[in-house]
Amino acid sequence: MSSRKSNHIDLQCQFCQSRGDSHFSELPTDDLEVLSSHKSCVTYKKGQTLFYEGTRPMGIFCINHGKVKVYKMGSNGKEQILFIAQPGDFLGYRSLLSEEFYGATGTVLEQAAICFIPKSDFLSILSKNPAFFQKLMKAVCHELGVMEEKLAQLAQKSVRERLAATIIMLKETYGMEGEGSDVIDIALSREDLANIVGTATETVIRLLSDFKSDGLIGLKGKKIQVLDAQRLIHEADFYA
Repeated sequence: MSSRKSNHIDLQCQFCQSRGDSHFSELPTDDLEVLSSHKSCVTYKKGQTLFYEGTRPMGIFCINHGKVKVYKMGSNGKEQILFIAQPGDFLGYRSLLSEEFYGATGTVLEQAAICFIPKSDFLSILSKNPAFFQKLMKAVCHELGVMEEKLAQLAQKSVRERLAATIIMLKETYGMEGEGSDVIDIALSREDLANIVGTATETVIRLLSDFKSDGLIGLKGKKIQVLDAQRLIHEADFYA
Protein backbone atom coordinates (compact mmCIF):
# COMPACT_ATOMS: atom_id res chain seq x y z
CA MET A 1 0.00 0.00 0.00
CA SER A 2 1.01 3.62 -0.36
CA SER A 3 3.21 5.00 2.42
CA ARG A 4 1.43 8.34 2.38
CA LYS A 5 -0.62 9.10 5.47
CA SER A 6 -4.22 7.88 5.39
CA ASN A 7 -7.03 8.13 7.93
CA HIS A 8 -8.78 5.10 9.39
CA ILE A 9 -12.57 5.37 9.59
CA ASP A 10 -15.45 3.24 10.89
CA LEU A 11 -17.57 1.76 8.09
CA GLN A 12 -19.84 -1.18 8.96
CA CYS A 13 -20.75 -3.50 6.08
CA GLN A 14 -24.35 -3.77 7.33
CA PHE A 15 -24.91 -0.04 6.86
CA CYS A 16 -22.71 0.61 3.82
CA GLN A 17 -24.61 2.61 1.20
CA SER A 18 -22.50 1.08 -1.58
CA ARG A 19 -23.18 -2.54 -0.57
CA GLY A 20 -26.28 -2.72 -2.77
CA ASP A 21 -24.00 -2.26 -5.81
CA SER A 22 -21.40 -4.80 -4.64
CA HIS A 23 -21.02 -8.59 -4.61
CA PHE A 24 -21.84 -8.41 -0.88
CA SER A 25 -25.39 -7.23 -1.56
CA GLU A 26 -27.02 -10.56 -0.66
CA LEU A 27 -24.71 -11.75 2.12
CA PRO A 28 -26.51 -12.65 5.39
CA THR A 29 -26.09 -10.41 8.43
CA ASP A 30 -23.80 -12.80 10.32
CA ASP A 31 -21.33 -12.90 7.42
CA LEU A 32 -21.40 -9.11 7.17
CA GLU A 33 -20.66 -8.86 10.88
CA VAL A 34 -17.63 -11.13 10.47
CA LEU A 35 -16.31 -8.98 7.64
CA SER A 36 -16.91 -5.76 9.59
CA SER A 37 -15.11 -7.02 12.68
CA HIS A 38 -11.87 -7.85 10.85
CA LYS A 39 -11.62 -5.36 7.99
CA SER A 40 -9.90 -1.97 7.99
CA CYS A 41 -11.40 1.12 6.34
CA VAL A 42 -9.21 3.99 5.21
CA THR A 43 -9.62 7.32 3.43
CA TYR A 44 -7.21 7.88 0.56
CA LYS A 45 -6.16 11.00 -1.30
CA LYS A 46 -5.93 11.31 -5.06
CA GLY A 47 -2.76 9.66 -6.37
CA GLN A 48 -2.30 7.14 -3.56
CA THR A 49 -1.71 3.55 -4.68
CA LEU A 50 -3.65 0.62 -3.22
CA PHE A 51 -1.61 -2.18 -4.77
CA TYR A 52 1.17 -2.65 -7.29
CA GLU A 53 1.45 -4.94 -10.30
CA GLY A 54 3.63 -7.95 -9.48
CA THR A 55 2.99 -7.97 -5.72
CA ARG A 56 1.13 -10.65 -3.78
CA PRO A 57 -2.50 -9.96 -2.72
CA MET A 58 -3.15 -10.23 1.01
CA GLY A 59 -6.88 -9.55 0.77
CA ILE A 60 -9.42 -7.62 -1.27
CA PHE A 61 -10.34 -3.94 -1.51
CA CYS A 62 -13.97 -2.77 -1.57
CA ILE A 63 -14.74 0.82 -2.57
CA ASN A 64 -17.18 2.74 -0.35
CA HIS A 65 -16.83 5.99 -2.30
CA GLY A 66 -14.39 7.45 -4.80
CA LYS A 67 -12.84 5.99 -7.95
CA VAL A 68 -9.70 3.94 -8.63
CA LYS A 69 -7.90 3.45 -11.93
CA VAL A 70 -6.53 -0.03 -12.56
CA TYR A 71 -3.73 -0.11 -15.11
CA LYS A 72 -0.76 -2.01 -16.49
CA MET A 73 2.57 -0.36 -17.22
CA GLY A 74 3.84 -0.89 -20.76
CA SER A 75 7.46 -1.53 -21.72
CA ASN A 76 7.64 2.11 -22.84
CA GLY A 77 6.69 3.29 -19.34
CA LYS A 78 3.21 4.35 -20.44
CA GLU A 79 0.08 3.36 -18.54
CA GLN A 80 -2.69 1.34 -20.17
CA ILE A 81 -5.83 1.84 -18.09
CA LEU A 82 -7.86 -1.38 -18.00
CA PHE A 83 -10.89 0.00 -16.15
CA ILE A 84 -11.96 2.53 -13.53
CA ALA A 85 -13.49 1.06 -10.38
CA GLN A 86 -16.28 2.90 -8.55
CA PRO A 87 -18.33 2.53 -5.31
CA GLY A 88 -19.38 -1.07 -4.67
CA ASP A 89 -16.59 -2.58 -6.79
CA PHE A 90 -14.15 -5.20 -5.49
CA LEU A 91 -10.47 -5.04 -6.39
CA GLY A 92 -7.92 -7.82 -6.23
CA TYR A 93 -10.19 -10.82 -5.84
CA ARG A 94 -9.27 -12.46 -9.16
CA SER A 95 -5.58 -12.51 -8.23
CA LEU A 96 -6.46 -13.72 -4.74
CA LEU A 97 -8.60 -16.61 -6.00
CA SER A 98 -6.07 -17.67 -8.64
CA GLU A 99 -3.20 -17.36 -6.12
CA GLU A 100 -1.28 -15.13 -8.52
CA PHE A 101 0.46 -11.79 -8.17
CA TYR A 102 -1.50 -8.64 -8.99
CA GLY A 103 -1.65 -8.29 -12.76
CA ALA A 104 -2.11 -4.52 -12.58
CA THR A 105 -1.73 -1.48 -10.32
CA GLY A 106 -4.59 0.33 -8.58
CA THR A 107 -4.28 4.09 -7.91
CA VAL A 108 -6.89 6.42 -6.43
CA LEU A 109 -8.34 8.93 -8.93
CA GLU A 110 -10.24 11.07 -6.42
CA GLN A 111 -10.57 11.16 -2.64
CA ALA A 112 -11.91 7.77 -1.61
CA ALA A 113 -12.96 5.60 1.32
CA ILE A 114 -11.88 1.99 0.78
CA CYS A 115 -12.16 -1.10 2.96
CA PHE A 116 -9.54 -3.86 3.05
CA ILE A 117 -10.75 -7.37 3.88
CA PRO A 118 -8.03 -9.88 4.85
CA LYS A 119 -7.60 -12.97 2.69
CA SER A 120 -8.52 -15.44 5.46
CA ASP A 121 -11.88 -13.77 6.19
CA PHE A 122 -12.78 -13.45 2.52
CA LEU A 123 -11.98 -17.10 1.78
CA SER A 124 -13.86 -18.20 4.91
CA ILE A 125 -17.03 -16.45 3.70
CA LEU A 126 -16.58 -18.04 0.27
CA SER A 127 -16.17 -21.55 1.65
CA LYS A 128 -19.35 -21.49 3.74
CA ASN A 129 -21.53 -19.63 1.25
CA PRO A 130 -21.80 -21.52 -2.10
CA ALA A 131 -24.24 -18.96 -3.54
CA PHE A 132 -21.73 -16.16 -2.93
CA PHE A 133 -18.94 -18.23 -4.48
CA GLN A 134 -21.09 -18.90 -7.57
CA LYS A 135 -21.96 -15.22 -7.86
CA LEU A 136 -18.28 -14.29 -7.74
CA MET A 137 -17.36 -16.85 -10.40
CA LYS A 138 -20.03 -15.43 -12.71
CA ALA A 139 -18.59 -11.97 -12.13
CA VAL A 140 -15.09 -13.19 -13.02
CA CYS A 141 -16.34 -14.74 -16.27
CA HIS A 142 -18.30 -11.61 -17.15
CA GLU A 143 -15.30 -9.34 -16.55
CA LEU A 144 -13.06 -11.55 -18.68
CA GLY A 145 -15.65 -11.39 -21.46
CA VAL A 146 -15.80 -7.60 -21.24
CA MET A 147 -12.00 -7.44 -21.39
CA GLU A 148 -11.89 -9.68 -24.48
CA GLU A 149 -14.49 -7.50 -26.18
CA LYS A 150 -12.56 -4.36 -25.34
CA LEU A 151 -9.36 -5.83 -26.79
CA ALA A 152 -11.19 -6.78 -29.98
CA GLN A 153 -12.58 -3.26 -30.31
CA LEU A 154 -9.14 -1.72 -29.78
CA ALA A 155 -7.79 -3.80 -32.64
CA GLN A 156 -10.61 -2.90 -35.05
CA LYS A 157 -11.40 0.76 -34.35
CA SER A 158 -9.54 3.95 -35.22
CA VAL A 159 -8.36 6.26 -32.44
CA ARG A 160 -11.24 8.66 -33.16
CA GLU A 161 -13.75 5.80 -32.87
CA ARG A 162 -12.12 4.55 -29.66
CA LEU A 163 -12.29 8.01 -28.06
CA ALA A 164 -15.98 8.38 -28.96
CA ALA A 165 -16.66 4.89 -27.60
CA THR A 166 -14.77 5.72 -24.39
CA ILE A 167 -16.84 8.88 -23.82
CA ILE A 168 -20.06 6.89 -24.28
CA MET A 169 -18.73 4.19 -21.93
CA LEU A 170 -17.90 6.80 -19.28
CA LYS A 171 -21.38 8.31 -19.65
CA GLU A 172 -23.12 4.94 -19.26
CA THR A 173 -20.89 3.71 -16.44
CA TYR A 174 -20.52 6.78 -14.23
CA GLY A 175 -23.64 8.75 -15.07
CA MET A 176 -24.10 12.50 -14.90
CA GLU A 177 -23.28 15.00 -12.14
CA GLY A 178 -26.92 15.39 -11.15
CA GLU A 179 -30.50 15.35 -12.39
CA GLY A 180 -30.80 17.26 -15.65
CA SER A 181 -27.01 17.54 -16.07
CA ASP A 182 -25.20 16.52 -19.25
CA VAL A 183 -21.73 16.50 -17.63
CA ILE A 184 -20.20 13.04 -17.00
CA ASP A 185 -19.60 12.49 -13.29
CA ILE A 186 -15.91 11.63 -13.45
CA ALA A 187 -12.89 13.92 -13.75
CA LEU A 188 -10.07 12.47 -15.86
CA SER A 189 -6.84 14.12 -16.88
CA ARG A 190 -6.13 14.16 -20.60
CA GLU A 191 -3.31 11.70 -19.93
CA ASP A 192 -5.62 9.26 -18.13
CA LEU A 193 -8.15 9.53 -20.95
CA ALA A 194 -5.40 8.80 -23.47
CA ASN A 195 -4.32 5.79 -21.40
CA ILE A 196 -7.86 4.39 -21.57
CA VAL A 197 -8.09 4.94 -25.33
CA GLY A 198 -4.56 3.67 -25.91
CA THR A 199 -3.02 6.64 -27.69
CA ALA A 200 -0.85 9.70 -27.13
CA THR A 201 -2.08 12.52 -24.89
CA GLU A 202 -1.56 15.02 -27.72
CA THR A 203 -3.84 12.97 -29.97
CA VAL A 204 -6.63 12.96 -27.36
CA ILE A 205 -6.31 16.73 -26.87
CA ARG A 206 -6.62 17.28 -30.63
CA LEU A 207 -9.59 14.92 -31.02
CA LEU A 208 -11.42 16.42 -28.02
CA SER A 209 -11.00 19.82 -29.67
CA ASP A 210 -12.40 18.38 -32.92
CA PHE A 211 -15.39 16.84 -31.07
CA LYS A 212 -16.02 20.17 -29.36
CA SER A 213 -15.86 22.08 -32.66
CA ASP A 214 -18.29 19.57 -34.18
CA GLY A 215 -20.77 20.15 -31.35
CA LEU A 216 -20.50 16.62 -29.93
CA ILE A 217 -19.11 17.56 -26.52
CA GLY A 218 -18.27 20.45 -24.25
CA LEU A 219 -15.26 20.60 -21.92
CA LYS A 220 -15.70 21.57 -18.26
CA GLY A 221 -12.16 21.40 -16.89
CA LYS A 222 -11.35 17.69 -16.59
CA LYS A 223 -14.99 16.73 -17.09
CA ILE A 224 -16.73 16.13 -20.42
CA GLN A 225 -20.17 17.47 -21.30
CA VAL A 226 -22.12 15.24 -23.70
CA LEU A 227 -23.98 17.48 -26.15
CA ASP A 228 -24.95 14.93 -28.82
CA ALA A 229 -24.87 11.32 -27.62
CA GLN A 230 -26.36 9.89 -30.82
CA ARG A 231 -23.65 11.41 -32.99
CA LEU A 232 -21.01 10.16 -30.56
CA ILE A 233 -22.46 6.65 -30.89
CA HIS A 234 -22.27 7.03 -34.67
CA GLU A 235 -18.65 8.26 -34.41
CA ALA A 236 -17.85 5.20 -32.30
CA ASP A 237 -19.12 3.02 -35.14
CA PHE A 238 -21.43 1.09 -32.83
CA TYR A 239 -23.82 0.59 -35.73
CA ALA A 240 -21.27 -1.30 -37.81
